[in-house]
Amino acid sequence: MSDSYEVEEGIHYASLSGLDSDLYNEDQLPTTREQRNWDWVSIAALWVGMVVCIPTYLLASYLIGAGMSWDQAVMTILLANLIVLIPMVLVGHAGTKYGIPFPVLLRSSFGPVGAKIPAVARGIVACGWFGIQTWVGGSAIYVIINKLTGGAIDGDIIGFLGINLGQFICFLAFWALHLYFIKNGTESIRWLETYAAPFLLAMGFALLAWAWVSAGGFGEMLSTPSAFDPGGEKEGQFWGVFWPSLTGMVGFWATLALNIPDFTRHAASQKDQIKGQAIGLPIPMALFAFIASAVTSATVVIFGEPIWDPIALTEKMGGFAVIIALFALIVATLTTNLAANVVAPAHGFSNLAPGKINLRKGGYITAAIGLVMFPWILVNHIIGWLIAYSALLGPIAGIMLADYYIHRKQELNVGDLFRRSGIYGDGINWAGMGALIIGILPNLPGFLGSVGLADPATGIFATIYTYAWFVGLFVAGAAYLVLAKALGK
Repeated sequence: MSDSYEVEEGIHYASLSGLDSDLYNEDQLPTTREQRNWDWVSIAALWVGMVVCIPTYLLASYLIGAGMSWDQAVMTILLANLIVLIPMVLVGHAGTKYGIPFPVLLRSSFGPVGAKIPAVARGIVACGWFGIQTWVGGSAIYVIINKLTGGAIDGDIIGFLGINLGQFICFLAFWALHLYFIKNGTESIRWLETYAAPFLLAMGFALLAWAWVSAGGFGEMLSTPSAFDPGGEKEGQFWGVFWPSLTGMVGFWATLALNIPDFTRHAASQKDQIKGQAIGLPIPMALFAFIASAVTSATVVIFGEPIWDPIALTEKMGGFAVIIALFALIVATLTTNLAANVVAPAHGFSNLAPGKINLRKGGYITAAIGLVMFPWILVNHIIGWLIAYSALLGPIAGIMLADYYIHRKQELNVGDLFRRSGIYGDGINWAGMGALIIGILPNLPGFLGSVGLADPATGIFATIYTYAWFVGLFVAGAAYLVLAKALGK
């Protein structure tokens, strides 16, 4: 029996038969009309929930610390997110049109077996960030309890853990909270993101108002000139800092550009996924960067020193405001973690053995890995490694875009994505795997140097790594088109 498709507003609804049981489960099959209930507001709320988090708050501090003025930092963040919005929308198109998640879409360019490699690679990065974000949320809970009880859960460090018992229990409590939403699936995450988004935005503006009132303005930082201006400490060095900074800011969400179909497959229409992402990603990122810059500027006046860490800031605020602020941090961390760091690895692990691992079990595996990674140690040692590793996933985006838009011309045989006897083969598409290797190679010296496995890259390789995400995307995409034609894939 052949597949039949009904087209409605550019969306294909597939009636499938004769699928291989080891290539699918109910969570991976194309979404039905009933499951496509995310309008643009839901998708924008999803992004607001992911954007408002502690790592985003700290982005501007990295750029200002490198010498930028606050407005240069905010504009760099805005530009980076306008750039990454392009692959977000383009890759998201396939999710909305065919209703399939990221690992299934990968089968078009990597083959049913080959798709497991990039899917799990994406998932490993997410597991690391899941653990780190869970530790951050647990730390906020720890501060709240100590503020309310006068330090009742302070204690001695437990040797093999490296933290005290109170910190570990708070971490476990926040970790367990994630399990509720993992158990209840993607729709529960949509519900949380939708209701949390306005609350998080309100808390951001409330923090901004507190800083303005307490400092009598935002202080001197917002009037401090760029270090790159004439007479500045780094005069004439702006572009040397701007380009690697832009690449880093693009890389912040570049991993989501891969698995965005996990969410856009629930979109009601292409218009909803495009509008939702365009409103929900770049504008809130720039706004939150401005809030971080303005509030930190005010802390110089209020406390006599710049305080970028929002948890440290809430500890100094005093009164009931501490509880409200830290509760907002907990909600912000939860919404970011569930959407950005649970859904992708859950689908990736499910894709390893779809007949045995569904989305819920994949989420539990993600949570377990995040737990045993000892993220309170991880956060102090290899955040740079995680960012660098994420940047190397740019070639996967290039291959997916080249395959879907140029090689396949947006036309996929959905049924064959779940069949070993279909047009996508029964194993590895070597055009995809070869292009992935070719796309990674130019960035490899810079990557190894950045994680301490080799001497820092110099010369042309240092320059290439400055534009790592862009280089990987374009090189791998071009290589895929050549190899696909040569191998007849």
